Amino acid sequence: MPLKNKEKEAALKPQPEAPLRSLYKKTFGREPEAFEPLKADGSARQLYRLRGESRSVIGAFGPDKLENRAFLEFSRHFRAEKLPVPEIYAEDQPQGIYLEEDLGSTTLFEFLGAGRKGAELPAPALAAYKKTLDWLPRFQAQVGRGLDLKFCYPRAGFDRQSIMWDLNYFKYYFLKLAKIPFNEQKLEDDFVRFTDFLLEASADYFLYRDFQSRNIMLRGGEPWFIDYQGGRRGAPHYDLASLLYDAKADLSPETRSELRKHYLAASGLDQKTFMRHYHAFVYIRIMQAMGAYGLRGFYERKTHFLNSVPYAVRNIEWLLRNTELEVKLPELTAAFKRIAASSYLRQFGETKLGLTVRVSSFSFKNGLPLDEKGHGGGFVFDCRALPNPGRYEAYAQLTGRDKPVIDFLKKEPEVGKFLDGVFALTDQSVENYLSRNFTSLMVNFGCTGGRHRSVYCAEALAARVKQKYGARVELAHREIGDAPK
Repeated sequence: MPLKNKEKEAALKPQPEAPLRSLYKKTFGREPEAFEPLKADGSARQLYRLRGESRSVIGAFGPDKLENRAFLEFSRHFRAEKLPVPEIYAEDQPQGIYLEEDLGSTTLFEFLGAGRKGAELPAPALAAYKKTLDWLPRFQAQVGRGLDLKFCYPRAGFDRQSIMWDLNYFKYYFLKLAKIPFNEQKLEDDFVRFTDFLLEASADYFLYRDFQSRNIMLRGGEPWFIDYQGGRRGAPHYDLASLLYDAKADLSPETRSELRKHYLAASGLDQKTFMRHYHAFVYIRIMQAMGAYGLRGFYERKTHFLNSVPYAVRNIEWLLRNTELEVKLPELTAAFKRIAASSYLRQFGETKLGLTVRVSSFSFKNGLPLDEKGHGGGFVFDCRALPNPGRYEAYAQLTGRDKPVIDFLKKEPEVGKFLDGVFALTDQSVENYLSRNFTSLMVNFGCTGGRHRSVYCAEALAARVKQKYGARVELAHREIGDAPK
């Protein structure tokens, strides 16, 4: 009877148990009492926990000998520099196996999820991130402390070749497989310009390459570091982007900003110089990750990898709306906008991204608010048909946040009727956007001066959305500023 596919895969898969047991006995003088497979990551490595009477170690089998060598040599260097990485107890490089220190089972990602409610980090998790970022500059400084880059694999630097590999990884395994349309020649032209811009940044640092929350272990509340075998010379921006835009860690923009500032203080890097290229490195890190999601999820049919896609889509949407690169990339930007607008890409897994409703007031005399970096959806409501308290001397210097103006407008039947209509329209959109996993809706209220009616209506809608839907609200009053009354 022919073997089923999974049985065939198991039969073809290397069986490193016997060599690892033998290496354990040779190193520690006795056989391990337990041999436990650990959950596989996205690589071809196989990891096991070998337990003895008084010692637990991690046994690794890696089919790529050069990748194994990079990990082992980097580990020795980092240990000599007193960086918190696992000790290497034994190795048999011809067989592709080695034994390393067991750092436990708690990753920063798992610790992050414990007791977390909503987007904000619990205080212990935020403290763990800051400790992690205190170590990052010390890893990055190792290029200047004798780290032998000849062991880097597959490249000694995050150079033009490395960057183009990542960009084409994104193009072929994500854009094409997700059926995002693009003009290939124009996209390639953008890739060249984008690469030129990235290569302007200083690159005299060790680039860890996969500096994300699943590769940081917590033992006794302190971070320990693993999976740096893809490291090479590069710019410091990449590793910070890897950690702060780690998709399923789902850090809020405010938390990212706080942690970025913490890193810059710890590293001593000049903020203005660093920020010039930072968001470009955020983009390429996200693109590299999306290429991996596409390869593992769309192509290899390991669909759990696609659960990260909605988070990446939201990160791209946020970047489009809140950042601007010095280099112009029209075709790549168009592809990003198509990704951000895709309902299909937001539906993978059971991910609920949460909706942000951006509510603003403005004066028509100063023009309509623009949403040039967003998806363009939303409403503009004209409040000029409502009774105007600004015509009365008693209210002229006040705003729609002040109680006398609020009381005036609450008494006017036209205002209540107007808001009932606004609420009916916006409720429909909010509920639809929540069901489709969309993350941004813009609602604008305009009046003559942008101080009274529009402010009052914007405040009313913001309060309703928070109370009824629990959605995140960003409230802005263009003509009066955002300071509390």
